[in-house]
Amino acid sequence: MQKADLDRQLRELQENLLVLGSMVEKAIAKALDALKTRDMEASAQIIKEDDAIDLLRYQLEEHCIELIATQQPVARDLRRLVAILHIAVELERMGDYAEGIGKISLLMGEEPPLKPLVDIPRMAEKAAIMLRNSLDALVNRDVVAAMGVCNADDEVDALYDQVYRELLTYMIEDPKSIRRATHLLWVAHDLERVADRATNIAERVIYLVTGKMQDLNVSKY
Repeated sequence: MQKADLDRQLRELQENLLVLGSMVEKAIAKALDALKTRDMEASAQIIKEDDAIDLLRYQLEEHCIELIATQQPVARDLRRLVAILHIAVELERMGDYAEGIGKISLLMGEEPPLKPLVDIPRMAEKAAIMLRNSLDALVNRDVVAAMGVCNADDEVDALYDQVYRELLTYMIEDPKSIRRATHLLWVAHDLERVADRATNIAERVIYLVTGKMQDLNVSKY
């Protein structure tokens, strides 16, 4: 394979990776909308659509492995393939969290949430912005932007702690609320993990650009 052909395939891989990121971002937004509106049909659809996210992740993975095995790329090209491989896995797991929120919504049924959803949608919005910023950093090879994702993760962690404490208070004051509070805790946990995985993507961007891995998932909060 000529270098020009390898470059073309690497660009194609990155483009498909961005498609996967867009699918995941939409899935998270749809999952939160369905949760807020108690839309059972939409929640079930989110679960079904996760199959397409899984399929694209596996296609990306297979393509990366094929190029590594057959072309034996070195230096920056190898780092690029390794980064795409890992980012695809992170995105697929984010899709699983969106699917998980859809399943939680179905468990809740048409019963309204225990409390008005304020901080949980804020978590979702911040996590989605982190995802978008980490992928923008990939496209632009922007280490500074990738590092900035870490600060946003601290904000999501702080919101999660706030939701956790508030829901724990509900459970202590009224044991009958434990089931409904637990459902919301599961949602908050899934969103907190989405943010963590966006930080993992940012780490891979730094690796791609510098050749060095940095742990950005150490909260300053």
